[in-house]
Amino acid sequence: MLETIHLLEETDFPPITRLSLDTLQVNLGYKCNQRCLHCHVNAGPTRTEMMNDENLTLVLQVLEKQNIKTLDLTGGAPEMHPKFCELVKQARAMDIHVMDRCNLTILTEPGYEHMAVFLTEQQVEVVASLPCYSQANVDKQRGDGVFEKSIQALKMLNQLGYGGDQGLVLNLVYNPGGALLPPNQAQLEADYKTRLMDDFGIQFSQLFALANMPIKRFGSTLLSKGEFEPYMQLLKDNYQSANLAGLMCRSMVSVDYQGDLYDCDFNQQLAMNLGGKGKRHLRDLLDDSTVGSAIAIADHCYGCTAGQGSSCGGAL
Repeated sequence: MLETIHLLEETDFPPITRLSLDTLQVNLGYKCNQRCLHCHVNAGPTRTEMMNDENLTLVLQVLEKQNIKTLDLTGGAPEMHPKFCELVKQARAMDIHVMDRCNLTILTEPGYEHMAVFLTEQQVEVVASLPCYSQANVDKQRGDGVFEKSIQALKMLNQLGYGGDQGLVLNLVYNPGGALLPPNQAQLEADYKTRLMDDFGIQFSQLFALANMPIKRFGSTLLSKGEFEPYMQLLKDNYQSANLAGLMCRSMVSVDYQGDLYDCDFNQQLAMNLGGKGKRHLRDLLDDSTVGSAIAIADHCYGCTAGQGSSCGGAL
């Protein structure tokens, strides 16, 4: 795989600092039942990395110590971690809002038939990947049969009360199919809601339109196609300084499966330590605050600030 970090390190992106710590985003491991072209963590069925029990305990301790209100669980497929349900139950018992970044198809896999009901019982916010309402586009980006399984999972979640007026939040995530900026999020959300309701009777809460980051698997694809430099120029040409205020890295810390800390999930995959300094671990957050600290930056940060902006919560 072709790496892009050496092309991103020299940057003129403006310096930014952390304002608060409201969200702990935890990558439970890289094992996944899918292997998507746009995946920036290179997750897949053959990955074995998983967070150990010591770090799972530290996650809960840091949530309490730092008075963090949101636990954002990601992967891989976070549900494939054997302690996923236990971690969620413990966090919810602490009145922590839990988000599950779900690929949908995991809910249809053997051994995970209980997962949709469990998420419902724990009132977990589901943030589900669905890069298009077209079967051809989804299967091209994520693999044959993924669209059909995703629709099956969405119907299952709807039947359990997700996406309607029962307070169970079901947000969908869109990624462009190539080296393009996402279209207007509000208009795309309206299109999604119309098509999914008309074609499948599916409803959801909100759509998050995310830009693809020029790193890892997607970055390697850009390099192999000779599209890396044009894509970076597209991001820079569409830079909007107003998006700086809403960047999630200003209120979130990303944690890898080993418990090491980063300013965002993308920096995690580029091995850019929190603040661009020495390696820091979950245990450091038992005593230290991150407020006012510098955020490590590189050219990929233009992906979050181009056009309408892009964050883990969609357009800025």
